[in-house]
Amino acid sequence: MSQPEEASTRQRILDAAVEVFAEKGYHDARVDEIVEASGTSKGAVYFYFPSKQQIFLALIDAFAGKLEQGLLEAVMREQDGIRRVNAALESCLAIFGETRHLAKIFLIQAVGLGEAFEEKQLEIHGRFVKAIQLYLDQAAMDGDIPPLDTEVTAMVWMGAINEVIIRWVLTGEPGPERALPGLRTALLRSIGVAEDRIDSLEMSLEG
Repeated sequence: MSQPEEASTRQRILDAAVEVFAEKGYHDARVDEIVEASGTSKGAVYFYFPSKQQIFLALIDAFAGKLEQGLLEAVMREQDGIRRVNAALESCLAIFGETRHLAKIFLIQAVGLGEAFEEKQLEIHGRFVKAIQLYLDQAAMDGDIPPLDTEVTAMVWMGAINEVIIRWVLTGEPGPERALPGLRTALLRSIGVAEDRIDSLEMSLEG
């Protein structure tokens, strides 16, 4: 099998796994259901993923990679610190909105599944805290916000974003488009961004 074919088969398995895990949950999902949904064979599934746990962890990694890439692309289009912070927040909510099943797996199903899952979640959360901290550091260096403990602030931001997205995944409300303006305002106020700067940012985004 060629490399493109191998990549295609692996992705079909992961795509099928998203649907099965989202519908059944991790514990009730069976590998046979993923085999059937992917249109592959049990041998093919076990060739790429030796266990159900490995499929699940691969999905978490894939989601984190998609999120990180989206954040990077959004941020690189902006110049100053505050607009980069906003771009990261907007991109994060947009990607969660486009991949609700993956968001459910990442944020909800992986909780309480054991040490391997907890370590993976902690690792990924840590990566995003570091990313938020980086943009906050830049905003502080640019003079857009007063000096602050950016690491702790990034953790607080991560918690707020996490809460909004978990509630949306579980209940359907508030959706990312509704949540973004209020979340953005609350987070920017929390780091001392002036009200006129927040207003001008919102007006420029609406325009």
